[in-house]
This record gives sequence, structure tokens and C-alpha cells, in this order.
Amino acid sequence: MNQNELSQLSDKALLELKNNSKPRPIIDAFFIGFLVGIIIYSAAANSWGFLTLIPLYLIYIFLQKPKKYQALKNELKKRNLE
Repeated sequence: MNQNELSQLSDKALLELKNNSKPRPIIDAFFIGFLVGIIIYSAAANSWGFLTLIPLYLIYIFLQKPKKYQALKNELKKRNLE
């Protein structure tokens, strides 16, 4: 979600979104490490292809979660809901 989408949500929806999207850094780090292991294995097995792109995309999604959460926190602070 970008800042414009967050600004259109109601206060109740923002608070509910905050409760549902708390960052879990240990779990995210585990999955990122697992996906990096898959990429390293595919590189060692000389099997670069579509299945290597899927873990790269998932790593990108895991790295974007803190940015989305920070935007949510900024919107909550702007509305004095925090």
C-alpha cells in the first residue's frame, strides 16, 4: 500500500491493518535465508531458470514489508492514533 491508499482508509481500518501487519523479523530472516539457500543450490547445480526467479521475487517482497509498515506508522502518527 502506498501513502495515498493509506490516507483513504478509515481510522478503524488503519488500526486493524496495524495489528495484522506487525513485522516479524526473525521469521522473515529465516525465510530470506532459506530462499537464498535455494538460489545458491540452483547456482551450484547450474540450473538457472524460472525457478530461480521465484525466490528472488519472494525475497523482494520480504524486504518491502518494513517499508510498508513504516508508511502505516507514519499515517497513524499523522492522525494521532498511535
